[in-house]
Amino acid sequence: MALKATIFKADLQIADMDRNYYHDHSLTLARHPSETDERMMVRLLAFALHAGEALAFGQGLSTDDEPDLWQKDLTGAIECWIDVGLPDEKLIRKACGRARKVFVYTYGGRGADIWWGQNQGKFERLGNLGVMSLPLHTSQALAGLAQRNMQLQCTIQDGQIWLSDKNNTVEVELIVVKASAH
Repeated sequence: MALKATIFKADLQIADMDRNYYHDHSLTLARHPSETDERMMVRLLAFALHAGEALAFGQGLSTDDEPDLWQKDLTGAIECWIDVGLPDEKLIRKACGRARKVFVYTYGGRGADIWWGQNQGKFERLGNLGVMSLPLHTSQALAGLAQRNMQLQCTIQDGQIWLSDKNNTVEVELIVVKASAH
């Protein structure tokens, strides 16, 4: 029998002073059986960093040709494609051809460094690609916030990011590995 996704609920308050975006989101996250709390919380962070009315979770791990998050315009064209983890280089090149902007959020310490080392040369010529990395201590701290029902606040100001619940605050260290030219 196939394992089913575990459902997590998150009430997320976002105060992004850098983008003048202030909004509350009630989110339902389906955590794939092979997904960790760490990966799920990095997906949630990516949502907070790019939040907008049209941003939606994709099928992610269960579907190869969909990102973890994406935003489409009214015609169905992909404005923004967001992947979390260490995606296949061919998938990212394909995404860069399909979407106006592509972002990858890596985590996991040494594994992320090795992934970047293997793909850096291929990714350098993709002008619409941005790659960000979360140090291991940051992604593990985010995983500590995971609960089946979460009430979280995300504050972004002057490039600083904090994600907190009623008991804990995680200052998110986000390293820009490759900036998008767009």
